Amino acid sequence: MSKKLIILISFFVVLSAVFLGYAGYVIKGETGSFFGKEKLPFLGPVGHTVPGFSFTDQNGQTKTKADVDGKIYVTEFFFTTCTGICPKMNANMEKVYAKYKGYSNFLILSHTVDPENDSVAALKAYAEKHGADSKNWWFLTGTKKDLYRLARQGYLVDDGTYTGDEDFVHTQWFALVDKTGHIRGLYEGTKQLDIDRLIEDIDRLMGE
Repeated sequence: MSKKLIILISFFVVLSAVFLGYAGYVIKGETGSFFGKEKLPFLGPVGHTVPGFSFTDQNGQTKTKADVDGKIYVTEFFFTTCTGICPKMNANMEKVYAKYKGYSNFLILSHTVDPENDSVAALKAYAEKHGADSKNWWFLTGTKKDLYRLARQGYLVDDGTYTGDEDFVHTQWFALVDKTGHIRGLYEGTKQLDIDRLIEDIDRLMGE
């Protein structure tokens, strides 16, 4: 191999090393770690955040938006007598709860879509069935109109519009909300791959 060729090869090796180092520096600056993942997207219209709400939990306590400010949380909509998708959804939600129930900055909000039948007592019994305490996992009820408005306009888990007493939301989607009320991900609560992705994304938000 000629001396000229050796010098040329060495030049390209050095150039490649410099490029990779710079790329790592840029990636670190944008994501917080070398070759790390980009931040989760912000879903919904520009500037969209979860609007204010006031519901009652399984202990009869009032929960409002002020109670979730500064916390990461996952939300869903279900009903206690559901025999279709809800049992699978909440079996999967138990996995999320089991991992994060010791975190003071994490919550799960499960909203009934059948407030006429899901009384506070019914929600408490359902919570106990899933091993949930009221510290990290809230089961919430309120007026049907307010619950449905939040599902559709707040958490973006249903694309319908409120049509009155006969209206019914039945959605498998979980929403992941960050500390400032932005929707950062939607996940099918019946699919294990989506639950795995949800847990990974919660960890990512914890690190932001």
